[in-house]
Formats: sequence, structure tokens, C-alpha cells
Amino acid sequence: MVEKKKLSVGRMLAFASGDFFGGGAFNIVNFLYPGFVVLAVGLPAYMAGIIMMIARIFDAVIDPLLGVLSDKLRVRFGTRRKSMLVCAPLIVLSMLLMFYPYNNPGTMIRFLAVLLSHLFYCLVQSSIMIPYYSLSSEITEDYNERARMTSVRMAFSILASIVCVAIPGMIVDAFEGNSGYIAMSLIFGAIFMVCVAITGFFAKEGIPPPETAEPFVLSNFVRPFQVKTFRQYLWILLTCQVTMAIMSAMFFFYVDFYFCRDLTASGEGNIVGLLGAAIMFAMQIVALPVYMAMIRKTSKMTAYILGSAIWIVTALILFVIPPGANAIWLYILAAAMGFGISGPGLVPHAIYGDVVDVGHLQFSARVAGEFAGVANFVYTVAQALGLAIVMGIIGAAGFIEQDIRAGAAKVVSQPESAQQAIILVMALAPLVFMTIGIIVCTRYRLNRENHARVLAALDGSGEEKADVLKSL
Repeated sequence: MVEKKKLSVGRMLAFASGDFFGGGAFNIVNFLYPGFVVLAVGLPAYMAGIIMMIARIFDAVIDPLLGVLSDKLRVRFGTRRKSMLVCAPLIVLSMLLMFYPYNNPGTMIRFLAVLLSHLFYCLVQSSIMIPYYSLSSEITEDYNERARMTSVRMAFSILASIVCVAIPGMIVDAFEGNSGYIAMSLIFGAIFMVCVAITGFFAKEGIPPPETAEPFVLSNFVRPFQVKTFRQYLWILLTCQVTMAIMSAMFFFYVDFYFCRDLTASGEGNIVGLLGAAIMFAMQIVALPVYMAMIRKTSKMTAYILGSAIWIVTALILFVIPPGANAIWLYILAAAMGFGISGPGLVPHAIYGDVVDVGHLQFSARVAGEFAGVANFVYTVAQALGLAIVMGIIGAAGFIEQDIRAGAAKVVSQPESAQQAIILVMALAPLVFMTIGIIVCTRYRLNRENHARVLAALDGSGEEKADVLKSL
């Protein structure tokens, strides 16, 4: 029997705990990793872009397989939570290998070491997050409770983002040379392991698994694309996630080599980037109740559209803030941008379970793992291409990587062409991608009323199901 009662606080917190890893590791990788590769390992920017592209394509390829396995094996071997428990200890090892400061003098040897380490991390991360995303559709089927659960989950994710933007860099700087990366990876790997284990032990499903699994067929890998609502969900998800990935990867480059370029060139350190990022993420948490109220009174798409519009406008303002301006302007802009990001950041996760319900109606089977795997495949490929293009752009614009040879001077400034490329990417990425998301939102029909019709039709006749699907 499907559970429809209000979720307990304990179960919501246990479920949300898993996204401390999802949000925290995402931001460590996106904010710290590009700089680590070019400034600590000493690889050229274009090689860093190639590594991130290959790793994300690998991630994308394995995600649908892991999604199908999550659906097929769970009946025989247990719930999705057991997959998370098995893989949780591997987080520590994978993060250690990914942030190990390889210093072999051979560029290709360093390239291969970084690439293989990143691939291993992607395998571990996907083996945890695919079951986690699938689990999010099975805690409850209630439209409003899913939004409420997602807001708590996003609060954990954003809190992790704040912590994982500020603290890792402090740990790295507290050690001589590059050994701080090893300490940072072990500390946060252990924290993430515990958070994932909490979800695995205590986030019990509200929707029971099927008694038997469907037989595996190759068409399972592409079946989700048959669902119109799922295709719309993909656009809503990937436009937001790609924009976040690009802007987070460029954020500290923007602060250090453009906004604070005079301080950086003089060799002085600053905390402008850390404070700006912390303010941005804090405002995302502050904005969550606002968007939740908006969802209750209007719709999830309204929250996405409003937040996207704020995000686009605030990003364009970056064009008019000159280098060396008072840091207060950056902090104000970061706060406004964070408020905007919160809406489109919340909505894709809040609608995922609703979209899975439509798939259940269309296929007469609950295949949350397939949907999660395909979704990860699509936006991971998009992220890979986006980040590779961005790193290629700044590399072509003359960005200078760190020379790791003993006695080599530390890179403290970048040419004007590289600075302009960085600001161009930061300001225009939201305009290009979030506009697409807004257009898709205006055509999305799975609102509160239609979702209720979907649930009611699950036990109905084929004609009733067809009528509901046609209305979407």
C-alpha cells in the first residue's frame, strides 16, 4: 500500500543527509578541481578540459546501466539504500585519489593519473547517487510532500555547498605545498561517507518495491525518452545544472584573475571569493521558503521561471562591475544571484517523482532507476561538453597554467584576453541556458491537478490512462 501521510521530520532529515554528499562533492569538484588540475598538478587548461569531458562522458555512459541495475537488482538483493551502504566507504578512497597532487615530471603520466582517478570517482559517485535519485521518488507519492521533502534536501545540499566552498580551500592553505589536498580529501571523504550511510540506514521507502522485476531488454536504456513529460524534465534539469557547473568552475577564476586581479598580481591573498560564494549559497537557503510558498500558491514552474529571470539579470550585471571595485558590490550581486538560483535549483528535484509517476502510468511499471540513469546521462554529457568548451575558450584566450617545476614562479596574473573570456562566460551562460529552461517551463503541463489525475488513473483502464497521458 502506498504511503500518503505526512513525512516524519526524522525520515526527511535522513533522506536529505545523502545530498550533503551530492551537493558538497559537486561543489568541491566544480570550484576546486579545475584550479587543482592546472595550478597544483600543472596540466594545461585544455588538458583539464579534456579530462573533465572524458570523465563526464564515462559517467554518462555508465549512468543508464546503473539505473537499470538499480531497478532490476533491487527486488532480489534489497532496496536502493543497500547500494548506497556498500559504496559509501569508497568515497574516501576515490576523493583521495582524485585530489592526490601527482608531480611526475612527465606531462602525459600526470594526465593519465588524473584521468584515471577522476574516472574512479565518477564510478563511485554514480553508484551512490543513481539509487539516491531513484529513492527520492519512492519516499512518498504526495505532490506537496515531495516539494517539502525536496526543500529540506536542498537545504542540506546548499549547506554542504557553503561548507565545501569555504572549508576545503582553508584546509589546503593550512598545509605546506600541496599536501593540504590530501588532508582535505580524507576529511571530506569521511564526512560524506557518514552522511550517505545515514540515508542508507534510515531513509525508509514509502512506496514499496514491486514483488517481481521486469525482464531486462536493451530498449530499457532509451524507454524514458518516450515520455513527453520526462523529455521536458530533462531540459528543465540540464539547463540549470549545466549553468551551475560552468559558473562554479569559473567563479574563483573570475574573482582571483578579474575582480581582484590587482590584489592577486601583487601576491596578496583575499577572502572575497570565499565570502561571495558563502553569501550566494546562504541566500539559496534563505530563498527556499519563499519558493515553497510560491509552489503551494501557484506552481513549481512559476518558481523556476522567476528564479531563472533573477539569475539571468544578475549575471548580466557582471559586465558593468569593473575590476578592483568595492567588494560590497560583489557581495550584493552574489546575494541576489543566490536568491535567483534557489528556484531553478529546487524545482527539477521537486518534479522528478511526479515525472516517474507519469512513466509508471505509461509503462505500467515503476522504473525510477531508468529515469535517474538516463537523466544523469543527458546532463552529464551536457556538463562535459559545456565545461570542456569553457576550459578550451579560456585556454585559447591565453590562460596560463601553473608550472610545477621546482623554483618556477607562481602564476599571479592572467593576460587581458583570458580575463575577458572568463567574464564573458560568467555573464552569458545563464542567459543562453536558462532562457531555454524558461521556454520549456511554459509548455510543462504536469501541475498539481494533472498529477492527481495521473495517480487516479494508475489503476484505471487503458482508455483512462491514454486520456491522461494525452493531456500532458
